[in-house]
Amino acid sequence: MFEAVEGMLAEHRDLEERLAAPETHADARLAKQLNQRYAALSSIIGAWRDWQRLGDDLEAARELAGEDAAFAEEARSLETRLHEGEERLRRLLVPRDPADEKDAILEVKSGEGGEESALFAGDLLRMYTRYAEARGWRTEVLDATESDLGGYKSVTVAVKTKGTPEPGETPYALLKFEAGVHRVQRVPVTESQGRVHTSAAGVLVLPEAEQVDVEINDNDLRIDVYRSSGPGGQSVNTTDSAVRITHVPTGIVASCQNEKSQLQNKEQAMRILRARLLAAAQEAADAEASDVRRSQVRTVDRSERIRTYNFPENRISDHRTGYKAYNLDQVLDGDLGPVVASSVEADLAARLEALEQ
Repeated sequence: MFEAVEGMLAEHRDLEERLAAPETHADARLAKQLNQRYAALSSIIGAWRDWQRLGDDLEAARELAGEDAAFAEEARSLETRLHEGEERLRRLLVPRDPADEKDAILEVKSGEGGEESALFAGDLLRMYTRYAEARGWRTEVLDATESDLGGYKSVTVAVKTKGTPEPGETPYALLKFEAGVHRVQRVPVTESQGRVHTSAAGVLVLPEAEQVDVEINDNDLRIDVYRSSGPGGQSVNTTDSAVRITHVPTGIVASCQNEKSQLQNKEQAMRILRARLLAAAQEAADAEASDVRRSQVRTVDRSERIRTYNFPENRISDHRTGYKAYNLDQVLDGDLGPVVASSVEADLAARLEALEQ
């Protein structure tokens, strides 16, 4: 497995030369792609060199251990560090989803539970926005349909990095594990008897597609315009500015009514459509990608859940990884790191197991 690193050295040197050339940075998208690949290779090669150095140091310490007890102790310490370095390198060499390098488009939709579900969808949006802020990411609401009490029937958000993140630290690489049905147990604001209700909201996470990632023929698009709507008569346009785009060959639909102009809504709807088409193409062509997305939302049903948010107990439970903590208030305020980490570790363990079989 580690022999593969030697083949990466030439690619790493080539990328270094290309990134030093001024013409590379004239194409921002190309420069970003090369920087991401260079960062990924740098991490692997750095870990490989550390592992080799520790092996050499351990061999030297063992040779001297018979003459000096201090070297025997040093050898034991180096053995531990060598094992840790080997494990780190193995993890870095595990094949990743190519989409892990991308930014994300995240959709939250209310489900069973009516108005309470819409309020919970708003809580989830706030949680993801706070989490993104803590990581230094940028968020942009692409489309939103509010409920009467200030929640969301549906909301779509773009999550983008700033600069070049470390491998596995991009929005899609981390947020993709949030896809699925999220169940909440609490006393709704509309409940007069103080009884705990259960409702659910669905989360869908897609890698944001560049225009070159998906080829879209304009003749395959049906574009409908209509008047946007809002709760209680609020935010209702007097012109047909909302846009719905249907990709006729696949039947995939994207809509946006959040912006004031028809042109802006069309641009945002196209971003969402590209992401959905890319996800559909990847799932159809790549069995592994399909496995990764196996927990994406099919129906927003309370029984089909990946996580439960229990307000009376201040408890959050992830039903895929077994993660459980009693700091729900902090998690909803954006402290989502440990919850996401449990999914990342479970996914990595499964990939390592698959390599060893």
